[in-house]
Amino acid sequence: MSGAALQINGVDKFYGPVDHGVHAVRKLSMHIEKGEIVALLGSSGCGKTSTLRMIAGFEPVSRGQISLAGREIHTFAPVRRNVAMAFEGYSLYPPLTVRENIAFALKAARLPQTVVDEKVAHIAKLLEIEDILGRYPSSISGGQQQRASLGRALIRDADLHLLDEPMGQLEPQLRAVLRGRIKHYIKENGLTAILVTHDQTEANALADRIAVMEGGVLQQFDTPQMIKERPANLFTGTFVGEPPMNVFEAGIAATGDTIVFGLGEGARLEYQASDFSAAVLGELRNRKKVVLGIRPYSVRREEGGVPARVAVSQWLGDQTHIAVDFAGGTMVLVEHDRVRLEHGDTIGLTLDAGALHVFDAETGKAVSHGPELA
Repeated sequence: MSGAALQINGVDKFYGPVDHGVHAVRKLSMHIEKGEIVALLGSSGCGKTSTLRMIAGFEPVSRGQISLAGREIHTFAPVRRNVAMAFEGYSLYPPLTVRENIAFALKAARLPQTVVDEKVAHIAKLLEIEDILGRYPSSISGGQQQRASLGRALIRDADLHLLDEPMGQLEPQLRAVLRGRIKHYIKENGLTAILVTHDQTEANALADRIAVMEGGVLQQFDTPQMIKERPANLFTGTFVGEPPMNVFEAGIAATGDTIVFGLGEGARLEYQASDFSAAVLGELRNRKKVVLGIRPYSVRREEGGVPARVAVSQWLGDQTHIAVDFAGGTMVLVEHDRVRLEHGDTIGLTLDAGALHVFDAETGKAVSHGPELA
C-alpha cells in the first residue's frame, strides 16, 4: 500500500529455537496507514504484546520483515526506529519529576523551552495531571503514573506511537472521558498509533481498525462495524460483542421451499428458501451441519415463537439481559425495557433469518451473515 506507514510482512516470533520453541506470533502480515489508529485485541497470550514489542525493537523478529515510513526497521536498535511507546508498566524515570519525564524527548530534540512548556501544559491538561507535574513517580498513584507515561509517548514527534494497555489502571469514568480526548489528539496531530488492549469497548472507541488475534494468528483485521456484523470466523464472532454471540450446532434439512435447522433437544428453526439469497442457499444445501450464531440484541421475544424456559432475568439499569434454556444450551437476549420474568417461565423466541450468522461446522469459517441474506 502506497500510504502505509507500517508494514508487517510474514512475521514469526519464537521464544526458544526457531521452529521448535514457543510459536507466539505466526506469519503475521498487516499494513497500517499513516494517521490510522489500530487496536490489537485478544486474550492474554494471543501474541498482541509480542507483536508490539517486535515493532518497538524490544524483541527480535524470528522471521519476516517490519517496515516503518519506508525503512526496514526489524534489525534496528529501538533508539533508531523513531517509535514512541507507552508501557503497561509505566517505565518512568524515577529521578525526574512528572513534568521532566513528559518533556524528556522534547528537551533531547533541543526545542525552545517556551515550546516545551506549552506542549507539556497541553498534554497534562488533556490527561488531567496538571496538579502532579512537580511530583516524582514514586509519590503518585498507578493511574497517575500511567497517564504520565501516556503523555510522555503522545507528546513525541514519532513515526509511530505504541500504546500498551494505556488506560488499564484508570477508573471507568475517567477512562471513558480520556478515550475521546486521546482519539481527538491523535487525529488532530496526524499521529499513527497501535493500541494493545483486551478491552473491546476501548478498541471500538479508539480504533479505526481492529486486529483480532488468537493463538498467535491474526483472525480478522477490519473496522469495528465489519468485525461485529461480518465476523470472519466463529472465534471472532464469539470473542467480539457483549454479551457474546449465541451459538448452536445445527443440522440442515432442505426440502423444496423450506430450510429447517435442527438444534439440540428437538428444537427446530424453520425458514422459507426465499429468506436467503441464492448464494447462501447454495451453501446451505451443500452442508449437513453448520454452527448458527445470533447476537443477543437480535433475538426477539414473541408469542408463538420457539419455546424456551427462563433461567435468569437481570435488569442492569438500562437494559434487561434474559438467559433462557434453549436447544440444550443457553440463549441470551437483550431488551431495553425492564422485563419482569421469573425462573422457569416459558417464553417464545424468534430468530429472524436476516439476523443469523452461519459458520462452517468443521473449520469455523464464516459461511454467511445476516445482511447478506435476501
